[in-house]
Amino acid sequence: MVQVTQLKVAVLDDYQGTSEPHFNKLDKSLFNVTTFNDTLLPYNHSETPEERGIPVAGTADKSKSTGGQVGTNSTTEHCVALVLSLARNVAADDLAVKSGLWQTDLAVGLAGKTFGVLGLGRLGASTARIMHLAFGMRVVAWSPNLTQAAADDKARAEGLPVEGPDGEKTFRVVGREDLFAAADVLSVHLVLSDRSRGMVTADDLARMKRSALFVNTSRGPLVVERDLLDVLKKGGIRGCALDVFDLEPLPLDSEWRTVRWGHDGRSRVLLTPHMGYVEEKTLSAWYEQQADNITRWQSGDVLVNVLA
Repeated sequence: MVQVTQLKVAVLDDYQGTSEPHFNKLDKSLFNVTTFNDTLLPYNHSETPEERGIPVAGTADKSKSTGGQVGTNSTTEHCVALVLSLARNVAADDLAVKSGLWQTDLAVGLAGKTFGVLGLGRLGASTARIMHLAFGMRVVAWSPNLTQAAADDKARAEGLPVEGPDGEKTFRVVGREDLFAAADVLSVHLVLSDRSRGMVTADDLARMKRSALFVNTSRGPLVVERDLLDVLKKGGIRGCALDVFDLEPLPLDSEWRTVRWGHDGRSRVLLTPHMGYVEEKTLSAWYEQQADNITRWQSGDVLVNVLA
């Protein structure tokens, strides 16, 4: 009888044990699966395994088990939740009530205000659509190569008219300086690359209104973190909501980890631990596709979603 050598499978950064039911479907006589729950530091150098002949495969936005798209709206929903929570003082008021206090501050209304989008891609456009339709916000946008024609196409793709009854563009392209100066809420939706890293600087933040809100659910390194911290410590803008950071998980001694935000002249700060994509349906679909690809690789079949 021929003895079959088990292939070792390592599941890295398994969030809340979500991967288990998907990898348990693998043939236990062929695969020995070990899961690790630790959050790993980002590693984006796919050329390393490529140089060693190791295929790298990703995941798509479709799950064969659901037959529909996944992962498309999760970050958008989280971004909108952060905007509303920051504008309505939800987290601060929750803590105040639990601490024996009552009404402590005024909320910020969004109707008729300007929503600034830094990066009008898929997520930026879907977020802008919600803020425009649900709250009547005007939308202005900028990114290095964005044209008005492209913004009009984005509006059409989101099921919106290119112009309103007053002739104003639904997604109006403005210059970089005007974006930061005009926005009552500035939301970051750029893709992180060598070109976009550190794009938002002290000069940009200095142009924002003192009443403005800054939100980043994209990637931490898009913003010069030191510049943002300095502005917030001085109360340069009303508030900031972040789901992403330069270093994740945040070190215990991070300057973000303080309850002093919103006090002594500091801006309000709302933080979440990179939860924009952490949705059961999304993660389950990813793990399902990964387990399927492992079976494909073992059988010598063509892998799907190959990156390198």
